[in-house]
Amino acid sequence: SRKRSTAGNPSGALRQWHRITHPFHPLHGQRFELLTVKKVWGEDRVYFLDKKKRLRHLPTSWTDAVESSAFVTLAAGRSAFRLDDLIQLAELARTLRASRKEKRGA
Repeated sequence: SRKRSTAGNPSGALRQWHRITHPFHPLHGQRFELLTVKKVWGEDRVYFLDKKKRLRHLPTSWTDAVESSAFVTLAAGRSAFRLDDLIQLAELARTLRASRKEKRGA
């Protein structure tokens, strides 16, 4: 069969529609019908068909398919970064700083 097989909603099940909320994604604001959610590459991802009927997937955090974190709710659009991203950035800066000090001392 040439028809694409996806693990979509079973026949008669309630269809779920979600919106892409990531501000820099090219499909920001567009709605899609949720096919499934899977854990891939260490994070939950939503799967949907685009307008050309191609299977696409995004991190659930880039959509309204999951409840917003407390940080996102309180920031109310005033922050360009998520708390987890800032923590990872701080750790990267610490690692690079330590590496630079190590090279100077060697």
